Amino acid sequence: MHIETPTKKVAKSQQEIFEFLTDIKNFEKLMPENIDKFEVLDDDTFKFALKGMPEIVLRRKEQHPYEKMVLGAASDKLPFTLTALVNSLGDMESEVTLSFEGEFNAMMAMMIKSPITNFMETLSNNMATAI
Repeated sequence: MHIETPTKKVAKSQQEIFEFLTDIKNFEKLMPENIDKFEVLDDDTFKFALKGMPEIVLRRKEQHPYEKMVLGAASDKLPFTLTALVNSLGDMESEVTLSFEGEFNAMMAMMIKSPITNFMETLSNNMATAI
């Protein structure tokens, strides 16, 4: 299953956005209002829970300075990645695209597609004000 947010313009440099995203604790600032829990486990890992949803643990899987950062599920039970691509538009403007990639059976994909799409849109929308 692949979900991608529309590209969002952010009035910050590519480097500022990348450095914000690579500091794991900053993801709390991007979370939806209905967040129930957020905890940094180490420099590369955090867990969070939204009201009515199970806890999710995300770990930094890869990063390419100023352009790309990939978080992945810490558990192999539900394998997925969340990727942020940052493209410079100039000294003080960049574009950010978030994408979700996961392998789920048809029933699971049908159940989680809408909540994940909403979650990704919220992360994207909060980026402009959180950084």
